[in-house]
Amino acid sequence: MNFQQLRTIRELPSHSFNLTSMAAAMAMTQPGVSRHIRDIEEEMGLPIFERTGNRITGLSSQGKVILTIVERLLNEADNLLDASRAYSTVDSGLLSIAITHTQARYALPQVVQSFRAAFPGVRIALQQSTPEQIARSVVSGAADVGISTEGLAQVPELVAFPCYHWRHQVLVPDGHPLLARGALTLADLAEFPLLTYDHGFTGRHQIDKAFAAAGLRPNVVLTAMDSDVIKQYVQLGLGVGLLASMAFDAEQDAGLKALEAHHLFAVNTTWLAVRRGAYLRAYTYEFMRHFAPQLTRAAINRALRGDADDMPDPPAARSPSASRTPTFSGA
Repeated sequence: MNFQQLRTIRELPSHSFNLTSMAAAMAMTQPGVSRHIRDIEEEMGLPIFERTGNRITGLSSQGKVILTIVERLLNEADNLLDASRAYSTVDSGLLSIAITHTQARYALPQVVQSFRAAFPGVRIALQQSTPEQIARSVVSGAADVGISTEGLAQVPELVAFPCYHWRHQVLVPDGHPLLARGALTLADLAEFPLLTYDHGFTGRHQIDKAFAAAGLRPNVVLTAMDSDVIKQYVQLGLGVGLLASMAFDAEQDAGLKALEAHHLFAVNTTWLAVRRGAYLRAYTYEFMRHFAPQLTRAAINRALRGDADDMPDPPAARSPSASRTPTFSGA
């Protein structure tokens, strides 16, 4: 058997077992794909795929086991190529980062600036996406690193590292009635139309959880993936904004006021994830350290080996009055 045959086994399920679609994606002919399947099944002496007549409809029970082995073999083959490239081009290459808008806009600029100063030969490709798509990109190898608050720590194919904590804050336009009140309560917020993140984005589950625990139903009139979009509509007077504290800057966001809300919503954690078993180039380790200084190479390798109990703790939670970006070190 050869790697092309193994790739056929791996890719066919993602094309719904459609040989025509599969052949086009792999720049092959349909008979060529059929021959790969026939040859490897004959070599292994067992059916990898289920069939109805001459049509492949799914994986056999043996095929499901074989697929996991094939994926591991192909991942290791990719790692071997990555290792050879890494040794020949230690300080140059491409670093692909799948990331949400809020992290890309507010948490990443200082990191990229310091990282680029240290590794000018490394090109950075940012893929702004949803947390679910970020996870898929890292699992598939389309991205080297994923960064998000939601959706990474629960994916078994990924090793996720807690990077830093942050909280939500309340944003209102100048002159809003909430500015005249004392310490905010959830009941205060429930009186007004709210603007916040889509479900599955930027700690939204913590917001929903807090209102549910208080027995309140918030009047969420607008949701978005983009913090800047939410702020724009708050400025227009459409409602009260519930945003990540890092997304507010008193100088840049003229016309908006931030209200303390650390007592209302639980702390959120931003995670960075890599594919389990992936080979990490030297500059990938360094990018991770630039983003979260506690992620030393030794700490990362311990986590990759499965020493979850030895995961370094992220920095303590920041209040809305703190800097809008985490403090980063490294060079």
